[in-house]
Amino acid sequence: MGASFELRRPADLPADEVLPDDDPELARLIRDEIAAGGPLTFARFIELALYHPGHGYYADVRPRAGRSGDFLTAAESHPIFGWALARQVAEVAERLGRPDRFVIREHGAGSGALAVAILEGLRLEDPALAASVRYQPVETTERRTEAVATRLEAAGLADRLEPAEGPVVGVVLANELLDALPTHRVVGGPDGTLRELFVGLGPDGALADVVGEPSIPALADRLEDEGIRLAPGQRAEVCLALAAWVAAAAASLERGVLLLVDYGHPATDLYDPVRRRDGTLRAYVRHRVHADPYRHLGRQDLTAHVDLTALERAANTAGLVPLGSTTQAEFLAGLGTGELLAAFESDPATDLQASLEARAALRRMLDPAVSGRFRVVAYGRGIAPVPPLRGFGFRLAG
Repeated sequence: MGASFELRRPADLPADEVLPDDDPELARLIRDEIAAGGPLTFARFIELALYHPGHGYYADVRPRAGRSGDFLTAAESHPIFGWALARQVAEVAERLGRPDRFVIREHGAGSGALAVAILEGLRLEDPALAASVRYQPVETTERRTEAVATRLEAAGLADRLEPAEGPVVGVVLANELLDALPTHRVVGGPDGTLRELFVGLGPDGALADVVGEPSIPALADRLEDEGIRLAPGQRAEVCLALAAWVAAAAASLERGVLLLVDYGHPATDLYDPVRRRDGTLRAYVRHRVHADPYRHLGRQDLTAHVDLTALERAANTAGLVPLGSTTQAEFLAGLGTGELLAAFESDPATDLQASLEARAALRRMLDPAVSGRFRVVAYGRGIAPVPPLRGFGFRLAG
């Protein structure tokens, strides 16, 4: 779930910059599992490195996103992102007939920054709707869920919070989550066959790539279904977990919208043999990006771009109807972030520093070189696909 930054290997960092060591217990667990059962699929490695309940990257409640963390998301950079999403949420509520109880279920709620911004935005835009909203955070551990609750309580929004249970009439939301799902890594063989990259131990005991036969036929099946054949030596990621995640999210949606924001591409672009010959796997640590997943175990985020073709197929299989697909820049522009910025700056409580910070944050959200090219996609159940939702009805010139 990291945003875009300059690609720099840890060895290229300034000499006085200290990056975190491995979590020693996590490193031991991974090596022990390899020693006991042989090389791991990369998907299993991510399950341990990111989601191990005691030592994974997302098990800790320390800030992961934000200036004090490892990457900066739009939601953490300024609440204007959440205020804009509040406008889209309000439109969904209108399309659903303003139900008495409207649920926002956020997967990967993080620090709760997006939850607070959306709820505050709704309170300003539509107080009556805001009173009907219930916010349900979904996180990897109970401690992280409690951290979201603490954030909402501090903002005076504790009465909006409830457990993520039961069917949703409203919006199921995931912002920069799908790119961190467990993913397999594959490589094109010299004879046109598909090979898989496993995680094993090198001669020195360090974690290393190991090439072998695919662990499951579904890897080749996915690429074949999409008309993809990797070039010899071309590396790529295949996220089989995506379909299961979408199926579960869709099953929870009784009526409303599944709204997803992430860095992704259609399969033909994602697996382009020239521009993406080495795949899209990246590691994020202390606002630096590099391509070595075996450093800083449990201390760095790991991401791979989302296969939008697979996402669309999964949503269709789950019985959802496509409602729109656009860039983050167009989505935010369509929701009137210029108006939101102007209103923020006209508030007497907004000083020059706050104004400059808001402008800088919004510029990053809209800039294609940072996160403006993120994809925003929506699928629905029980909601008309036309006219398009406001966030999907705007197109930038050129």
